[in-house]
Amino acid sequence: MPGVRRVQWLKRDLLLRLMLPLLVIVAATATLGAYTAQRLTDRVFDRWLLDAARSVASLVRFEQGQATLDLPPIAQTILLFDDNDRTYFSVTQGGRLLAGRKGIPRSGAGEVTYLRGLAYEAQFDKQLVRIARIDLDEVGAEPVTVMVAETQVKRERSAQELAVVVWLLVALVLAAALAIVLAVRRTVRPLETIASRWNERSHASLEPIGDEDVPRELLPFTTALNDLLARIRQMLARERQFAATAAHQLRTPLAGLQLGLARAATAPDIEEARVVIGELSHSTRRTARLVQQLLALGRLDPEAIGDLEFRKHDLVTLAQDVGAAHADQALAKGVDLELLAASRPVLAKMIPDLIAEALSNLIDNAIRYTPAGGSVVIEVLADPVVVRVSDSGPGIDDDERESVFERFVRGRSAAGEGSGLGLAIVRDIATLHHATVSLADSPWGGTSVALVFSTFAAIVESGQ
Repeated sequence: MPGVRRVQWLKRDLLLRLMLPLLVIVAATATLGAYTAQRLTDRVFDRWLLDAARSVASLVRFEQGQATLDLPPIAQTILLFDDNDRTYFSVTQGGRLLAGRKGIPRSGAGEVTYLRGLAYEAQFDKQLVRIARIDLDEVGAEPVTVMVAETQVKRERSAQELAVVVWLLVALVLAAALAIVLAVRRTVRPLETIASRWNERSHASLEPIGDEDVPRELLPFTTALNDLLARIRQMLARERQFAATAAHQLRTPLAGLQLGLARAATAPDIEEARVVIGELSHSTRRTARLVQQLLALGRLDPEAIGDLEFRKHDLVTLAQDVGAAHADQALAKGVDLELLAASRPVLAKMIPDLIAEALSNLIDNAIRYTPAGGSVVIEVLADPVVVRVSDSGPGIDDDERESVFERFVRGRSAAGEGSGLGLAIVRDIATLHHATVSLADSPWGGTSVALVFSTFAAIVESGQ
């Protein structure tokens, strides 16, 4: 099927990568060795024949252009003696046989030229023989040809012995191949052990896999698996914590909504029902805000942020939009909401929805805790890139400026309704954007919260 990736087998790949080079090297070595050994053997036997032919040639004498051979019977017997092969010789001049056997061929196949002679194969006396030939030239006389022929029993035995060596080499190759197979199996076995442990435990337990007996080279593999298990455990723990947090936080407002609906249903007149409905409307808005904050926390899960996309965005425009969304809240509370920003865009790499959520939490907190007639100021600075929300509320004590960033923690001076999630969400969003959040006293005695973007997120004015 198109698009289906072929499954790779580690054992097979290891065997192929080890065996193929070994077989090629051994085959080349065996072929070259057999050829060299055969050639060396032939050269040795050829030189023996040439030495015999030179010995006979040394006995040739020339007198007035006629050649004679002084070869005593005992010397001829020694020349022709061989336990394995039959040896023949001939000495001729101008086609006249001076000594030896007649009819030994003067040429043949597989001819090899040596210093002062040559050797070749030919048929003689109904058998294949190897012949060494030497030509003697004498001034004023016809050339004399000395030939020594020998059957090839010793050569064939040498070839058989060489074949035995080749078969021994093949046996050694097979033994080496078996050793490689066993070594590959033994090498891959720790991987199979890790996989077995993974299969045995992954469906029932997320505890780390033991790596005490794992080879050093496989430690990164087991470490990666254990890190994955750790991330899964953390993810499940966060999910359980989030589910428990959501259930706990939603239980009270949902119970209030249920009681309010019961009161509205049993109200004696329309006026009292309207009062209850107004309370329900307020409770519904508060519950919706809580749900929004819980969803924001869920979106900031470290396992999910990899799918989020950062892009260039103008903080001034974003602050205007978020501030406009809180204008009615500030007007209803009697709080003056003001935006102080540069006339030019202030750009940063961000996830606009998340930065808007963080800024919305800061503005909501500032308006919520600022008394009527107070002020909330939103500032957007360009150098460095900072978004700051300041208010004239009760402020936050110095010893609480770290703890208020924890989930569900509210300051001692915080009055009214609130979940204690706002600043925790702001901190998580800032961390995601490589930004920092700091608390300070505002010029009006309240709290000033600054979201400072790092050089990673900040973009120069030209937008590059």
